[in-house]
Amino acid sequence: MQQLSEQEIQRRLKREQLLLMGINPYPAELFEVNAYAKDIKENYERFKTDYKNISMAGRLMSMRIMGNASFAELQDSTGRIQIYIRRDDICPSEDKTLYNTVFKKLLDIGDYIGIRGYVFTTQTGEITVHVTELKLLSKSLKPLPIVKRDEAGNVYDAVTDPEFRYRQRYVDLVINPQVREVFRKRSQMITLMRQFLNDKGYLEVETPILQPIYGGATARPFTTYHNALETTFYLRIANELYLKRLIVGGYDGVYEFAKDFRNEGMSRFHNPEFTMMELYVAYKDYYWMMDLVEEMIETIALQLHGTTELPVGNHLISFKRPWKRLTMYEAIEHFTGINIAEMEEAELRRVARQLYVHVDASMGKGKLIDEIFSNCCEPYLIQPTFIMDYPVEMSPLAKRHRSKPGLVERFEVICNGKEICNAFSELNDPIDQRQRFEEQLQLSQRGDQEAMMLDEDFLRALEYGMPPTAGLGIGIDRLAMIMTNQASIQDVLFFPQMRPEKKPE
Repeated sequence: MQQLSEQEIQRRLKREQLLLMGINPYPAELFEVNAYAKDIKENYERFKTDYKNISMAGRLMSMRIMGNASFAELQDSTGRIQIYIRRDDICPSEDKTLYNTVFKKLLDIGDYIGIRGYVFTTQTGEITVHVTELKLLSKSLKPLPIVKRDEAGNVYDAVTDPEFRYRQRYVDLVINPQVREVFRKRSQMITLMRQFLNDKGYLEVETPILQPIYGGATARPFTTYHNALETTFYLRIANELYLKRLIVGGYDGVYEFAKDFRNEGMSRFHNPEFTMMELYVAYKDYYWMMDLVEEMIETIALQLHGTTELPVGNHLISFKRPWKRLTMYEAIEHFTGINIAEMEEAELRRVARQLYVHVDASMGKGKLIDEIFSNCCEPYLIQPTFIMDYPVEMSPLAKRHRSKPGLVERFEVICNGKEICNAFSELNDPIDQRQRFEEQLQLSQRGDQEAMMLDEDFLRALEYGMPPTAGLGIGIDRLAMIMTNQASIQDVLFFPQMRPEKKPE
């Protein structure tokens, strides 16, 4: 049975009283809106005649009842504005029920109301809406958490508990307006990226989320079962192999904003469900792709913030081109003083232990190098940096380097201590690709749960011929963290995954 607080009980009683008075607390009819708080505050002083007959809707966020007149605060999707309510204006007839009973006694903080009226400036200089009509649009049955503000309206005691904010994001968005701005920026960032790619002539596409064989990355999948097909399916860990099938099919450039799913640990940089933008362009290589990535992210920063220098935590990060470029071996030697370029698996394992990097028996050469880099180099790369030329064992889908045996043409961009994108000159030799998949199967047999599966249909597609291609994957959530100066991935996801909520005993 639902347990109710005293406030919740009182609000339910008020709902019943409204119904008894013939007032529907959840009316169905349309309420036209022609003005918004932000627009009024920014433009009223210059265009006063435009605000003589306005209609607004939003939540009541404060009420100061003073006899036959009251001040309140209305919050719509753009911000807050003060409203002035006088009994004789909203109750022109002798029946003063609307004000005396409904407004003064039956409305609560959090209720949605619609108002009509005109804008004026109070004696203290505050832009205010004088209400001439008022309508209840939705009764709130749960009280909002109290956010304390000073006389100027500035928050000095906000609701900051992450457990509450992430689990009840709908409340977080109401009481912490700056959170809404973070998600507006995220949306604008995606729009700018889409515009950039469309202007280059690339085609936005959609590929399957349910896949019979997962691939395109090294990660553990989520598993499900398709009843009609009587087959096990996997939530995609990447969309790479499907997008490359489209390049085989004759498109010169395709991209997708994809929801991917990896059954892995959670942290402030990892969520099991995340958004990737993947791009594949025929007849290009990873050097070309480096230039495109620099141009795209610099453009996004400029259009989103008007500058290429963004505060991120305690750092000032510059996205102005060109960015620093290091090979993976150069980066490891720079940060550890050890040249691992010629080392085999046993020696790499010894070096990893020497550097206090955790290793286990399932790790092959590529995984060992990846762990050394991730622990000893990645956290110290704050400015956007291209890390290039990875060992072939780390990159089963990348083309072998044209001049450096044992390496592949791959780069990652590391920024603020974390990878934000990954790119290859794509492997298009079907014989080499089959051998790489078979090596992944051997790693799987050693216990590597992130090793790739062998995808016969993808190999068949390559056998028909895929042109030289550059591929890119950008982690949208991590880029959004940087572009909005957020320390946790949960702060750029509306509804991050969380443990099941504990039920009250």
